[in-house]
Amino acid sequence: MRRRTRAPASPLPQRDGIDAVRLRLPEDPERLWGTVRAHLLDRYAGAVGAGRIEAMLREGRFVGADGTAADGDEPYAAGRHLWFHRDFPAEERVPFEIDVVYRDERIVVADKPHFLATMPRGRHVRETALARLRRELGLPSLQPAHRLDRLTAGLVLFVVRPEDRGAYQTLFRDRAVHKAYEAVAPYDPAVELPVTVRSRIEKEHGVPAAREVPGEPNAESRIELLAHARGLARYRLVPVTGRTHQLRVHMNALGLPILHDPLYPVVREDGPEDFGRPLQLLARSLAFTDPVSGEPRRFMSRRPLNGLG
Repeated sequence: MRRRTRAPASPLPQRDGIDAVRLRLPEDPERLWGTVRAHLLDRYAGAVGAGRIEAMLREGRFVGADGTAADGDEPYAAGRHLWFHRDFPAEERVPFEIDVVYRDERIVVADKPHFLATMPRGRHVRETALARLRRELGLPSLQPAHRLDRLTAGLVLFVVRPEDRGAYQTLFRDRAVHKAYEAVAPYDPAVELPVTVRSRIEKEHGVPAAREVPGEPNAESRIELLAHARGLARYRLVPVTGRTHQLRVHMNALGLPILHDPLYPVVREDGPEDFGRPLQLLARSLAFTDPVSGEPRRFMSRRPLNGLG
């Protein structure tokens, strides 16, 4: 078996906390690209337009491993690496700051606000926790060990050094991290709590909301009542599994949809962000045994929830 060669380091520095895109020119016997330009147009013109690709070539935006700008007319060479910075979409700034709960030479534990994505994805690029923390802390190699939904606030663990990332990611993969959430939702004395909810949840690509379907359960959550007043209650939610929107789906199934949820029970139409009505769901605590030092770790979010936090 041929060993996979490691890609060279990017010759381009980060821009606004975002890495350059790395492109490896592929071998494809069914397509014969005579030049670098031909391949770039074939691959990207449909997404951004041929005129934009031509402009990026003229501006020297595509560079090789030595940092030299690629000439669009140079012969195509399969296996060659190119780097470029994509054009960032226009983004509205999320008007909330990230709090750093803990930081050492290996990890950063951030208290993420609502509406801020964990890492670049889709139309959220610069307005993400990862990009902001890289810029604000001066840590270009920072990477998340797990993800927290964009609309959910609370604790996210980031890893400072690339060589440590796998150890911390493995904790989440193996469910060796104890995570507890809090939520504000309607109070219904008829709902007997605490309760463990088990169901099968499926999420279709391109469909905003996940749904419960018949079949073997693949999602499990424990729901506890913490306090209630004026028709609302604060709940403690402990996910045993990690399906997409699991806690939101399970709370909705109990007849207790989380306050200001734009998907459950009814999917709202797309529109401007309403920063005054954040989803009342918070990743309150993270606890685990540090895979490097062996010491127990426990962190708590200090963010409130709708006056009941």
